[in-house]
Amino acid sequence: MLAVSTTTLLLLGAGGIAAGFMNTVAGGGSVITIPILVEAVGANVANGSLRIGLLMQNIVGVAGYQRGGAVPWSLVGHLVAPTVLGAAAGAWTASQLSAGVLRRVFAVAVVLVALSVVLKPSQWEPADEPRLREPWRSGVLLLIGYYGGFVQAGVGFLFLAALVPGVGLGLVRGNAAKVALILAYMPVTLLLFAAADQVDWAAGLAVGVGSMLGAGLASTLAVKRGAGWMRWVLVAAALAAAARMLLA
Repeated sequence: MLAVSTTTLLLLGAGGIAAGFMNTVAGGGSVITIPILVEAVGANVANGSLRIGLLMQNIVGVAGYQRGGAVPWSLVGHLVAPTVLGAAAGAWTASQLSAGVLRRVFAVAVVLVALSVVLKPSQWEPADEPRLREPWRSGVLLLIGYYGGFVQAGVGFLFLAALVPGVGLGLVRGNAAKVALILAYMPVTLLLFAAADQVDWAAGLAVGVGSMLGAGLASTLAVKRGAGWMRWVLVAAALAAAARMLLA
């Protein structure tokens, strides 16, 4: 496993702040941290190390939303089992892939997440009636959990699509439920990647410290919409990072 330089750790921490903020209010923050981690420790280890930061970030995010009474715990309790089961399966699948294959999977995921940013999920409105009922709701959460365990990038947008127009939650409660569900499966995926020796703890902790700061700021301020220019900067950076991962 490669030693991570102090400069890279600082860069990961800064990226973690931005990613933690973005992930807590919507999603897509992994677009920032994944390319840095891939360059620093390789694709396989990046996928596992990312989970440390996400675990720390979502602890702070849930605490912030809980202080505001926004977490719909009764609903979250019903959705935890399929989400965690899917995530465990996805993480195991990813841990079996070669670094080259996973690097290309990351590149495609980063492009798709970058494009989804322009959809502005903060403008979504809850449906008058839930569009997802059982058993479809559990099936959708199983698949989203699988994706989150497998590659994670952009999973926040998928959760919001399922929870806001799908289940009928508003954006704030939908975000709170999303953060709680990601927190539920993150320890499981981290343990699976650690068992496969695909975690760099120093790099992950650097992202985690930054992510906690960003998540705390976002959940405390209850930000509902980021600045328009930030979306386009993110898209440009993500496309450049994807091109580098595909061509390297």
